[in-house]
Amino acid sequence: MWQNSVKMTNEPPRGVKANLAASFQDFTDAYFEKQPKEREFKKLLYGTCFFHALLQDRRKFGPLGFNIRYEFTTGDLKCCILQLENFLARYEEVPYEVLVNLIGHINYGGRITDDWDRRMVLVMLKSIIKDSIMSDETDLAPGGLYPSPRAGKLVDYQQAITKLPINPHPNIFGLHENADIACANNETQELCDIILSLQPKVSSGGGKSRDDVVREVATALTERNIKPFNIVDVMERYPLTYTESMNTVLTQEVGRFNKLIKVFNRSLADLLKALKGLVVMSAELDAMATSLFTNAVPSMWSKVGYPSLKPLAAWVEDLVLRIAFIDKWIEQGTPVSYWLPGFFFPQAFLTGTLSNYARKYEVAIDSVTFGFHVMQNRGDDIIQKPDDGCYIYGCFLEGAGWDPIENVLIESNPKELFVPFPAIWLEPIVDRQPPSGGVYSCPMYKTLTRAGTLSTTGHSTNFVLMVELPSADACEGQFHKYCEEFSCHWIKRAVALFTSLNY
Repeated sequence: MWQNSVKMTNEPPRGVKANLAASFQDFTDAYFEKQPKEREFKKLLYGTCFFHALLQDRRKFGPLGFNIRYEFTTGDLKCCILQLENFLARYEEVPYEVLVNLIGHINYGGRITDDWDRRMVLVMLKSIIKDSIMSDETDLAPGGLYPSPRAGKLVDYQQAITKLPINPHPNIFGLHENADIACANNETQELCDIILSLQPKVSSGGGKSRDDVVREVATALTERNIKPFNIVDVMERYPLTYTESMNTVLTQEVGRFNKLIKVFNRSLADLLKALKGLVVMSAELDAMATSLFTNAVPSMWSKVGYPSLKPLAAWVEDLVLRIAFIDKWIEQGTPVSYWLPGFFFPQAFLTGTLSNYARKYEVAIDSVTFGFHVMQNRGDDIIQKPDDGCYIYGCFLEGAGWDPIENVLIESNPKELFVPFPAIWLEPIVDRQPPSGGVYSCPMYKTLTRAGTLSTTGHSTNFVLMVELPSADACEGQFHKYCEEFSCHWIKRAVALFTSLNY
């Protein structure tokens, strides 16, 4: 079947071209000729190898490529090829649906643990493994540079592969050209983190020593005078009531913030004492000092804190803003609109909103889901609460732009990685039927890593909820709000909402 070859490494080649070339090294013309449907087999074989190459190279885009970096191997590809041989021999017609299910759900899907990654992989696969692949005029990816080659000899395929670009444009993965910027940013950040970790801990010149820098940072943070909330006062002003779940949500948020603030203040005081020699510099305090020196958030804070990718300076400013949001809530009453990034655990807030509606109308909470209405407002300028549900604001959109006039998703502007998103009205609806088309099911996350482990509550620590956003197909400058197929475009673009950025 495959030629025996000696491989020095199992690492996948970098780039779609190199990956395709490596895949076709193991085939022979004799292997092609023994297939009962030779032309169909060659077409689908190239398409499957191209799909494998796309998945391997898409990982370089980090969270924009996959929520979780999966280790797809040549074994997955070989399994697909064996099934391709088998099912083409069994069926009179090409079983496209069977092949998509086997390749997408089992061979590659067996490694995928994130539902949003599974959705993206299946969309990419269906755009390749379909009846149009049999045409020599079909492009396997946008841009016209990746056609489905004519069914010929092995050398013909190898020559076709040599004509492919060395550095593929992001659009062949379905990504916007801004994805290259995100990829470069990730590589640069990784390099900078390595350089910072290798910095000497002792100053050999006349500059400030490491301890001097850490002392200045710790002193500056202490002077921010971040104080915990009076939880007893909050519980008295916002008691537990059947008709207002937001009181419970507020009390829980205050408790979480107090835990973080107490660790924040105590650890800073202990570190300053350790720098003066008054207490022992423990391993935990030394790690904290290293984090302050490199402008990173200490692990002892992040363990009791909310998910965040911000550096230390931005993290502290974000903490102050979150505390101000909760403090305003306490002083002025339940907000008209909610700054979603201000919540420690926004999933509880969303459940509380559904609970309020269910208790108000005496319906089962399991039958209530959200309808989504994107507003024209920013969010903080809304002056009246909705009759039911809530207004949320403060999110950011990645992978697409937003047209405030047409109220639809549009292509991103060049070099604009994130755009502020308008307020959203979450309207609780009983037994709501999902729309038949014209929307993109957009995941919302807390941080740009997208992936998140499941906590004891069953919720992901990072995923917040799915938001239905109207999609637009910019064909000839016209917007078509009800184009179902165009939702696949945004899936490949990895469009998502975030409550927090990394700066």
